[in-house]
Amino acid sequence: MKTIFRRIIDRELPADVIYEDERCIAIHDIHPVAKVHALLIPKKEIPRLSSAEAGDQELLGYLLVVATTVAAKLGIAETGFRVIINNGKDAGESVPHLHLHLLGGEPLGWKHGGSN
Repeated sequence: MKTIFRRIIDRELPADVIYEDERCIAIHDIHPVAKVHALLIPKKEIPRLSSAEAGDQELLGYLLVVATTVAAKLGIAETGFRVIINNGKDAGESVPHLHLHLLGGEPLGWKHGGSN
């Protein structure tokens, strides 16, 4: 069964797309926990960070570079932003498809955890 993120990537579900290329897509989170809350999702399906393999190293680094591009596009690169990866149930992971939360647009305390 496809995850919600695979269905968004495959255009089976709508999403507010901020950025897209051949390797990833960035969308606005539908349940934001900060003024700015985007999700960066690799098109390659990796269930979670702990499932990544040595061959995924370049993609993982690429996602961090894209995070800065998306932060600039959203106007939060200069004021600061947070990148979060939830790994497993105890971390708040609810979709088994690796993704990064990009938070900003306001001073962030530790209450800004990000789920999904």
